[in-house]
Amino acid sequence: MIVAFSIAPSGGSDGTDSVHDAVAAAVKVVRESGLPNQTDSMFTTIEGDWDEVFAVVKAATEAVGQFGSRVSLVLKADIRPGRTGEMTGKLERLEEALLRADS
Repeated sequence: MIVAFSIAPSGGSDGTDSVHDAVAAAVKVVRESGLPNQTDSMFTTIEGDWDEVFAVVKAATEAVGQFGSRVSLVLKADIRPGRTGEMTGKLERLEEALLRADS
C-alpha cells in the first residue's frame, strides 16, 4: 500500500504558526523506518504493508504531538495487495502515457 499523509500540531505555547520543527520530527521517523518514502511541500508518502505503514504513521503522529496539545492528521491510501514499487511505478506509467500522448 501507499499512504500519503500530512501531520501538523496546533495549540503550541510559542504563539507562532511555523510547524517545520514538528514536520522534521515526523519525517525523521519516516526516514528511519527504512520503508520507501518521499516528502514534498504538502505530504509525506510511504510504501509498505498495512501494519508497517500505519505503525510509522502512528510514530510520526506521536513525534508531532510533542509540539502541541492537538494534532491534525490527513491521509490518503492506495491499497493494492500484492503490489510493490508503486511509488515509482505509477510515475513511470504516467510518463510513458505522456510520451504516447505527445506522439
